[in-house]
Amino acid sequence: MLPMLQKCRTFEAMKRILFICLGNICRSPMAEAVMRRLVEEAGRASEFEIDSAGLISYHEGEEADPRMQAHARRRGYRLTHRSRPIRESDFRRFDLIIGMDDSNIGRLHRLSPDLDTDRKIHRMTEFCREKVVDHVPDPYYGGAQGFENVIDILEDACQGLFQWIIDNGHTLQ
Repeated sequence: MLPMLQKCRTFEAMKRILFICLGNICRSPMAEAVMRRLVEEAGRASEFEIDSAGLISYHEGEEADPRMQAHARRRGYRLTHRSRPIRESDFRRFDLIIGMDDSNIGRLHRLSPDLDTDRKIHRMTEFCREKVVDHVPDPYYGGAQGFENVIDILEDACQGLFQWIIDNGHTLQ
């Protein structure tokens, strides 16, 4: 189901999307990689800035979790992002700030400096087209199937997000 977003501002020429999870080593760098591939395959990479960050700095500077990297490679993705915590400036810079679960969303709302930036925050699964899920589960403490499930959800949600941006032209609504 696609999100019911309030019209909050016009996208600038560059569409800026920031994906958020707790440590920025599993879900958000994977979402970043999936979205990058989608815009590149559509020949629209120059129109997008795509990044990811975490809500904690514990893994700052680290590459993605080796298990997520392995599962990503099997599907042809290469995770090159190094973990970084979200910064206050991210709330102004990015058009959409997309969290993976309720805990992420709650913390993002608490960190958001004002109502305009608060409207930029959305749940990744709002954009799912096929999967019926309310969050992207953290695979960190699970097994291989957890990582595969996360990639399945992110591929679906990123396709929905990309299509929503294309269908809505240059505005958030």
